[in-house]
Amino acid sequence: MSDLPFRVLPAPDETTAFFWSSGEDGQLRFLRCQDCGTYLHPPLPRCFSCGSRELVPEPVSGRATVHSCTVNHQPWTGESEPWAIAIVELPEQEGLRLTTNVVGCEPDDVAVGMEVEVTFEHHDDVWIPVFRPVGAGS
Repeated sequence: MSDLPFRVLPAPDETTAFFWSSGEDGQLRFLRCQDCGTYLHPPLPRCFSCGSRELVPEPVSGRATVHSCTVNHQPWTGESEPWAIAIVELPEQEGLRLTTNVVGCEPDDVAVGMEVEVTFEHHDDVWIPVFRPVGAGS
């Protein structure tokens, strides 16, 4: 039995496969426009800033700040433990945000402004990016 929580896994396709597999080497990646430098998330076929199609997955720092958060108490899989759901913003670009879970602390301790860092949950051929408080270890 796994210590990992139950997850409905994404179905990676040619547009998103880089994102769901990037955790294999511990690096969080987003598409970045090679013409204007804008990061795109979720992945799009064209840059929303300049319209370019020159988009390449690039690693980011993996650090973020909790922008918004809530604690879920709904036992979707029969489990009664709550978990923290957050929108985190990465420092590489204002507005570069990711909806995720915060792990490595009590769900009620997650707060707006908390500094977090990425870690990954490996499920089958997918690496789910989740975040933990900075300095919380693995």
